Formats: sequence, C-alpha cells, structure tokens
Amino acid sequence: MAWVYLVLASFGEIFGVMAINLYLQKRSWSRLLLIVGTFSVGFWFLSLAMRDIPMGTAYAIWTGLGAAGAVLMGILFFKEAAGWKRMLFLCLIIGGAVGLKVFG
Repeated sequence: MAWVYLVLASFGEIFGVMAINLYLQKRSWSRLLLIVGTFSVGFWFLSLAMRDIPMGTAYAIWTGLGAAGAVLMGILFFKEAAGWKRMLFLCLIIGGAVGLKVFG
C-alpha cells in the first residue's frame, strides 16, 4: 500500500505545480488555496508512504515522478516544447525512479 501512497503523493506534487502555473496566470484566492490543498494532500500521502519506504527512496521517487508528471502536464496543457532531448531526459528520470524501486 505504501507504493500506492507514494504514487498518490506524486500526483499531489504534479497538480500542485500545475496549480502554481494557473495561479501565476490569474492570481486569485481560490487558486492560492488550490496550491495549498494539492501540496498538503501530496505531503500527507508522502508521509504515509514513508512509514514503509525508506526516506531517500521515497523522496527520490516522489520528486522524480512529480518532475516527470509536471513536464508531461506542461506539454499537454500549457503548450511547452516536447523535443526528443526533453523526452530522452524525461525517460531517464522515470528510469531512475524504477531503478530505485527495483534495486532499493
């Protein structure tokens, strides 16, 4: 169950970063509360995951999946570039997270 919590925590980070981007486009209290809420949920799930997963592994995977998800969301929803080099390094981030799970 800890790995499910960790994936959910990563979604908290992904949507938190998206909320920051939305807030920067149009500043409002509701968008600010969205930032606080999504990151709070992400941190809560991260804390649940860290009960069973070592801190270093949990944090590395959380940030890796969060970064990869944020890049994908930027490409899909905010018209950011999706060049082959960017995709290569995105795959390396995901590969590192998988490697930590497999060998950690």
